[in-house]
Amino acid sequence: MTRTLIKDLASLPDGPVKVQGWVETVRDQKRVQFVILRDETGSAQLVNPVNEETAETAATISGLMHGSFVTVEGDLKADERVKLGGLEVKVRSLTVESVAKDSPIADDSSIDKRLDWRFLDLRRPEAQLIFRVQTTIEHAMRQHWIDEGFIELHTPKLMATASESRAELFEVPYFETTAYLAQSPQLFKQMAQSAGFGKIFEIGPAFRADPSFTSRHATEFTSIDSEISWIDSHEDVMQLHETLLAKALTAVVERHGAEIEQHFGITLEAPALPFPRIPHAEVKAIVEARGHSIEREDGDLDPEAERQISAHVKETTGHDFVFVTDYPSSVRPFYHLRPEGDGSITNSYDLIYNGVEISTGAQREHRVDVLEAQIVEKGMNPAELEEYLDFFRYGTPPHGGFGMGLARVAMLMLGLGSIRESTYLFRGPTRLTP
Repeated sequence: MTRTLIKDLASLPDGPVKVQGWVETVRDQKRVQFVILRDETGSAQLVNPVNEETAETAATISGLMHGSFVTVEGDLKADERVKLGGLEVKVRSLTVESVAKDSPIADDSSIDKRLDWRFLDLRRPEAQLIFRVQTTIEHAMRQHWIDEGFIELHTPKLMATASESRAELFEVPYFETTAYLAQSPQLFKQMAQSAGFGKIFEIGPAFRADPSFTSRHATEFTSIDSEISWIDSHEDVMQLHETLLAKALTAVVERHGAEIEQHFGITLEAPALPFPRIPHAEVKAIVEARGHSIEREDGDLDPEAERQISAHVKETTGHDFVFVTDYPSSVRPFYHLRPEGDGSITNSYDLIYNGVEISTGAQREHRVDVLEAQIVEKGMNPAELEEYLDFFRYGTPPHGGFGMGLARVAMLMLGLGSIRESTYLFRGPTRLTP
């Protein structure tokens, strides 16, 4: 008999079925036994009347431990009295595929304890929903990229030099030299523009040797990146970015909206286009008017400023997203383009979602002489970036792009307390297992 997924039981007529999954609960009563069985799609009630004919099965069910995986053949029957889906399966045979021990975690276990036993923690339906949502996000974005003629790249994660800041590099022994884990595909995204690819994207791992223990930082994360040629300004990048997110959220609402409301208590809605755009200098004034003084020496926004500008936008426009644009050149990397006539700002942005920054995007500087000057201005040595600068010595179109963390987007979308919840296997300064 072919296996039936639990989500498909409701569409079947009464009759023989085969279901497989793990045991959630057992109610062992004198005359009848009830088992709640879960698979990757949902839960169903099994029932076994206790009598002489079912004595062997009854003994097996009495000994079942939570989490044991079983195969059950039985008879499906619709019964509106059954709270779980209005149906149940009367057991004819039950085979224990693997026996579980007592679970080392409980509903009230700490996040660190649950991460120690992540494979058990992920059996929760709300945990699995997080990764179904991420799958939908990636698929919707990838579909748009492909429909628009983008090329998907898989860039190296072992690098000979830093892609951004040397302070956040992981060093790796590499034969007789040292390699570094890629902080982002930035260099290779730009190389693709010099190669004439035009429009590219990548969804892949990135690594930051950042000793932060905040709820939104990880040392390894999945980065969503895109880069496009022949742009007029960072406005072109923002239009691509907001379109991708709108398509992703629309798909999530359509496919998972009811489940998200059930498990997380959130009524998710697709965002309206365009997203609000506010220049960085104006953001600082708004935040200060709301009573928060930004004390960072470099002038960049701090987490409270991000929360405050997000609250302002929500109150005035009802929007969950806001582009903070035109960042000062003092807080941006050397490769961000500065508009003609004003070297104090850059054609760049941060995208804030529900009070937290999820992405940085920009128009890149494509003129090699300007790049060299800005490298020196930033206190760096152009000789260390010769290979990167070669990309621009042989012609490069005006271009720009963004990078965005998948787990952070999912965390904010679902109202989770930590990126640890939205990462399949979290990596942080003190966690390398499981």
